[in-house]
Amino acid sequence: MRVLMTADPIGGVWSYALTLCAALASEDVCVELATLGAPLSRAQRSAVAALANVELHESRYRLEWMPHPWEDLAAAGDWLLALKEERRCSLIHLNHLLHGELAWGVPVLTVGHSCVLSWWSAVRREPAPRQWEPYRRCVMQSLQAASCVVAPTHAMLWELQRYYGPLPRSRVIPNAAEDWGAGALGGPVEKELFILCAGRLWDEGKNVAALGAVAPLLPWPIHVAGRQVGPDGSFANLAGVHALGHLEPHALAQWYARAAIYALPARYEPFGLTVLEAGLHGCALVLGDIESLQELWGDAAIYVPPEDTQALQAALNALIADPHRRRALACRARARARSYSPARMLEGYRVLYRELIREHRACAVSAS
Repeated sequence: MRVLMTADPIGGVWSYALTLCAALASEDVCVELATLGAPLSRAQRSAVAALANVELHESRYRLEWMPHPWEDLAAAGDWLLALKEERRCSLIHLNHLLHGELAWGVPVLTVGHSCVLSWWSAVRREPAPRQWEPYRRCVMQSLQAASCVVAPTHAMLWELQRYYGPLPRSRVIPNAAEDWGAGALGGPVEKELFILCAGRLWDEGKNVAALGAVAPLLPWPIHVAGRQVGPDGSFANLAGVHALGHLEPHALAQWYARAAIYALPARYEPFGLTVLEAGLHGCALVLGDIESLQELWGDAAIYVPPEDTQALQAALNALIADPHRRRALACRARARARSYSPARMLEGYRVLYRELIREHRACAVSAS
């Protein structure tokens, strides 16, 4: 099977795509990985080059949530269609929300990792302004034309149905991260007395400002890893915390392994791969009290209302003062994190890929 998969190198979608591509190698699935949104770093190109079943195709076409994207998106559609024909792909796996409506001639799977309208409602506490109406219409057309829409949580799928439905076919397949264990870090790493946060710091949905507000009131420092400026010019104010800048995966893994607590008081987080990675490295988790994170982590985390900095301060101080509870919570987080394995994600996509291709072939036979 040959799959045309899109991805962007900006956030968690990139980690998700590489994890899935690596897992698909065991199923003899070849992936034509087409990137949009931003140029790749040298480390990202090296990571793709290490995957024998993946061929990389780079572009810088803007994504649908970026400023003035429509001319780029039209050109990206032509490029992707030509790539599909040239590489003779039997399935399209889109990790952005547009282009599902194109005349692909093969099954189209679209994964809704996030969307502007649900982000706006969660972060700004109001509907997205009218300027986003063209976005809404185009995303609705794309998702309703897809053979299947996948979301990483039921909470995110509900948002996609709410804003762009009815979706004719949908499924929830949780994301995954590889559990490399202590061996990948050269042996066990002792936990240190600090709090970590990582990700797209410029994204208001991550609510890093809340960590900055409570940092002076805590006995432990807060370190944050990630880019401070986003591709749309969004900027994170990191006053009060220790900024580590952007870290490549191996360097970030060292920080996860050392951190006793991982905090993400998110207002909006459809899945949260950084939370998963922190859980795998045995961090106690303090998270925003939102549906998606509750769905994923259950009793393996402490939850705080995203806008309540007093509750965040109290939760962090309580964990800092209670090593026994901290260790117990970290054990629960690690056990829960290990359930979101690449094997589990692979099985979800393996079954769906084959269903879609089988049904497409049956329809083609019936039509003939």
